[in-house]
Amino acid sequence: MKDPDDPAWKDDPGVKAWREFMTKYVPDGDQQDANYINAYNSAMAMEAVLKACGDDLSTENILKHAFAINSLELPMLLPGIRINTSPTDHVPIDQMQFMRFTGKSWERFGELQSGN
Repeated sequence: MKDPDDPAWKDDPGVKAWREFMTKYVPDGDQQDANYINAYNSAMAMEAVLKACGDDLSTENILKHAFAINSLELPMLLPGIRINTSPTDHVPIDQMQFMRFTGKSWERFGELQSGN
């Protein structure tokens, strides 16, 4: 996920939207706490599932759409990392990006890796 304190993301629209959300809805929240980013990403994924369900919010329909997510991009995930699920694969993220700390910030390197 993106580190909102990393200067590399200072002009990123996803980080800006997250900061606006935090300022408006969680003004006392620690914007350096990655748990808020995880919760934000999870809520956005759930929003996508509920929108896909339309007016049918039955358990069966929610599960059907939750297990059929295809290439969902979330604003606080690193570029290229997408959410995918299926009826037999309930793990939404199976990609990662190697990073190294330069002394000031995290530098991504190499291609995205799959956890498969």
